[in-house]
Amino acid sequence: MPAVSVARRGSGRRALALDTVFNILKYIYAVAPSELQALKADLFRALGHPARIRILELLASGERSVQELQDALDLDQPAVSQHLAALRARHLVASRKEGTLAYYHVRSRLVGELLRVARELLSHRLTDSQSMLRALRREGRR
Repeated sequence: MPAVSVARRGSGRRALALDTVFNILKYIYAVAPSELQALKADLFRALGHPARIRILELLASGERSVQELQDALDLDQPAVSQHLAALRARHLVASRKEGTLAYYHVRSRLVGELLRVARELLSHRLTDSQSMLRALRREGRR
């Protein structure tokens, strides 16, 4: 937290108000970032299962029913529902009912953007790995 120096004049309500302001600033500078990091960690934990990534990839291209997701993932209904519940709890997906069917979609286009960035990062890593493999092969020929 940045250092703040304030000379107090008197006491009472004004001092109490200043204390309240300082406590809010302490919260903003000390507590909020750690809570934000915890939320980010929770988000990445939700993305930490291959089936959930695949569900998000499918939903990024458009709305799907639970049955369509089951067929595409080759998973049973309880497993798909469990993954969808985890994604729904993190506000990554939402659903709507139509008769007896539930249809899911991503809540924000940013989910697709996040997946795109992840693919790009992996692509760079794999490109670097291929370059290293070629260098190792050249070294072995010497």
